[in-house]
Amino acid sequence: MTEKHSKYYLLDTNILLHEPLAFLNFEEHNVIIPMVVLEELDNIKDRNKDVSREARVAIRSLEDALKDATPEQILEGVPLSNMQGAHHAQGTLAIFPDYALKQTEAVLNLSENDHRIIQSALELQKKFKDSKVVLVTKDINMRLKAKGAGVKYVEDYRTDQLIDDIRYLSKGFVEIEGDFWAKVGDVESVQEGRETFHEVDRTILPGAFRNQYVIDESETFAAKVVAYDNEVVRLHDLGYDRMMSYKAWGIQPKNIYQAMAMNALLDPTIDLVILTGPAGSGKTLLALAAALEMVVEQGIYEKIIVTRNTPEIAESIGYLPGTEEEKMAPWLAAITDSLEVLHKHDESMESSMNYIMNKANIQLKSLNFMRGRSIQNAIVILDESQNLTASQLKTIITRCGTGTKIICSGNLAQIDSYYLTAVTSGLTYIVERFKDYPGSATVNLNGVVRSNLAQYAEENL
Repeated sequence: MTEKHSKYYLLDTNILLHEPLAFLNFEEHNVIIPMVVLEELDNIKDRNKDVSREARVAIRSLEDALKDATPEQILEGVPLSNMQGAHHAQGTLAIFPDYALKQTEAVLNLSENDHRIIQSALELQKKFKDSKVVLVTKDINMRLKAKGAGVKYVEDYRTDQLIDDIRYLSKGFVEIEGDFWAKVGDVESVQEGRETFHEVDRTILPGAFRNQYVIDESETFAAKVVAYDNEVVRLHDLGYDRMMSYKAWGIQPKNIYQAMAMNALLDPTIDLVILTGPAGSGKTLLALAAALEMVVEQGIYEKIIVTRNTPEIAESIGYLPGTEEEKMAPWLAAITDSLEVLHKHDESMESSMNYIMNKANIQLKSLNFMRGRSIQNAIVILDESQNLTASQLKTIITRCGTGTKIICSGNLAQIDSYYLTAVTSGLTYIVERFKDYPGSATVNLNGVVRSNLAQYAEENL
């Protein structure tokens, strides 16, 4: 690999916190880690934070790659092809000694870590004039500062980005213009017990995937894709009116989108349900109502575990009084709000809520304490999951054992994380990754049903 043809990627700390093995994803190119990044990882690894585990994994992985190298080799670059594991990295990994940088008359103040990383990129840019030196960071403000300081190439880390525009994200359903049957030529229908299945030409639904819902504008047809091949798509006819008559814990769907969500939520063969949509579309209420129906009324599951991502929770939960459930209550108020809606007509709403909390064994858990668990025979409701990375969501989903159903809900327009966007959110990632998995279903809940005010605000603000 000659200097003229290789690229040099300088990684910010947030890249390794986002994905600890990110340095292995740059193929034949060379990766450089500034010394200040190692210092930041060292400061984070022992903190009680969501990212402390990622920091420890990143440090161990870097040590595995560099453990047999001499100090001179580490500064020059150690071949990553020597590192064991399932990767295709053929470039080198080096540590840049940014502590040796001298404070110049430039605007950058090297006492700030971000500025040391930017100055490192500028130094490498001078050293490798004939090569492309790229600073990779998920911090938008740092990308702006780096450009302003003279770094020619600054990029976001997009290895785990599956789509370029959120408009292309799967909604989990396809809406046919007009009447569905008017567009269908030959069809083969089969009656299996009380259920009807249709086989239609693949050209009508060219992008079909399993558990994708099919509706039409005439509001007469509703079905779900159960199988497909290169020629035909097999549809399970759910019936529009029958779907709109679904009921779970006293709640009925207000539109066909909620009806599709309820069909997926109440189906015990679907282990993962992903609900996306704007605030006020009913994601949390439907998830909780379906969970109570399946735990208390049907007895399919034994308990309900509710959790959500709260970025400040590691620093804030400790001083709060009470048990873990009591500590988590302020962050899971959406669940108690939904419980109030479900029992607002009871004679004693507070008594009903306390009874149901015990009867359904509803547990409010911190995301930090979900790691290492194996959850059996439960429904896990993961609220506000748009703020999670792909690796964090993987950690939660892999906790689910036999007989467990997980419901991930989130609004991609309300991301609070500093480093995530709608296209890089873990919620977007799992929607695309699980799109054709037979045990999962996605539904985008169009429309705000909370109130006319909430709907107007969603559309106009």
